Amino acid sequence: MPIRLFDSLSRQVRELSAAQPDGVFRFYNCGPTVYAPAHIGNFRTFVINDVLRRMLELEMGPGKVRHVRNITDVDDRTIGQSRKEQRPLGEITRMWTGIFHADCDALNCLRPTAEPTATGYIREQVSMIEVLMEKGNAYRAADGSVYFRVGSFPGYGALSRVKERELKVTNSAFDADHKDDVGDFALWKAHKPDEDGDVRWPGPAGAAEGRPGWHIECSAMSRKILGDTIDLHTGGVDLLFPHHENEIAQSECCNGVTLARHWYHTEHLLVDGTTMSKSKGNYYTLGDLVAKGHSPVTVRYALLAGHPRKQLNFTLDSLHAAESALATLRAYRAALRRLKPASTGVYDKVLDALRDDLNTPAALGALFTVVNRGADGGNLADFERVIFALGLDLDRPAGLPATPPEVAILAEKRWAARGARDFAAADALRSELAAAGWSMLDGKDGYKLEPIKK
Repeated sequence: MPIRLFDSLSRQVRELSAAQPDGVFRFYNCGPTVYAPAHIGNFRTFVINDVLRRMLELEMGPGKVRHVRNITDVDDRTIGQSRKEQRPLGEITRMWTGIFHADCDALNCLRPTAEPTATGYIREQVSMIEVLMEKGNAYRAADGSVYFRVGSFPGYGALSRVKERELKVTNSAFDADHKDDVGDFALWKAHKPDEDGDVRWPGPAGAAEGRPGWHIECSAMSRKILGDTIDLHTGGVDLLFPHHENEIAQSECCNGVTLARHWYHTEHLLVDGTTMSKSKGNYYTLGDLVAKGHSPVTVRYALLAGHPRKQLNFTLDSLHAAESALATLRAYRAALRRLKPASTGVYDKVLDALRDDLNTPAALGALFTVVNRGADGGNLADFERVIFALGLDLDRPAGLPATPPEVAILAEKRWAARGARDFAAADALRSELAAAGWSMLDGKDGYKLEPIKK
């Protein structure tokens, strides 16, 4: 049974496949904006993408999945945080990137095969903008900014089904005086000293110094790393418009081919039946929940409890239910380890549910149908396979402390030093981490931080 996934563009469930002759499946997942901690609504999307990544690897084999997830490290919010704290932009974004990585590791999310940053791909973004200007899809405004001319792309709105009236209302508040049409969106923003400080780069030919708009970074990074056409593009439903709609327009006008063969979006997370808000007291980061005594694996289980394309209502009670379910799974695995391997295939319905539009609640239900029969007839190797697919680390201890920002910064610095083969600096930073009470475990594509047991 192939993996079949709902396509947001065609509004149909379609089979996933690799288009390139090398058989490598290429998919791009919009990542975080690193100016503050990601909340659990963000992590619902990242956890679901992790399950998808795991299923693709199980089905297609090692080395056959190329997963790219970007880091947005320059935009209004990151610059605003930098100016608020009066610290360099890079220092702010490295800190929050480190915390994001620590949270992902705690939730047992596999590291992407590539994780580009917006600031690391300025040249590629400028190059795309210049092509769009040459083709007449983009224009220089009076202040030196560059805008995409939405009217030049007849297919605009196909993904989100946005109406022209809605488009004008949505975009009308942003720099309307500089645009040819209120529906146009920024590709390059001219430098504004009062807002941007010293954050600026040379612009496209004929444009002012400044910085890229938000949407162009994903198009440029996807094109550079994965090619003009990718197999799958994913993200939260909040990105469907305008971000993904704009990506399609600028990429397809620049490259002359389809951007993505398949689009997939995860629905919103509700908390206690309503949207998350700090004023409502229902806004949670992973660190908040860990501080309340809940382990990251418990949070992951709770985020898998609802169908990814339906709103999930998250409650603290759901974490207690998740803790109970995980205890049952640990006991079942312990019983399997004492028995001789039985016939295979008893867990097939679990993987079939995941192949069928990532139906995680159906997969968990199928798993517990087997578990509730008892360990007789089960198979440890097959059980571990479905646990891998779900990403449930049953060996992870409960109540891991949240990673302090200063520890996250040290870890990122050490990983960078290791990548640069500056082993003396890497060893010194490891010692600093140990002195702070943390160990850093290196892997092929990333690292894990764990508190040192006293």
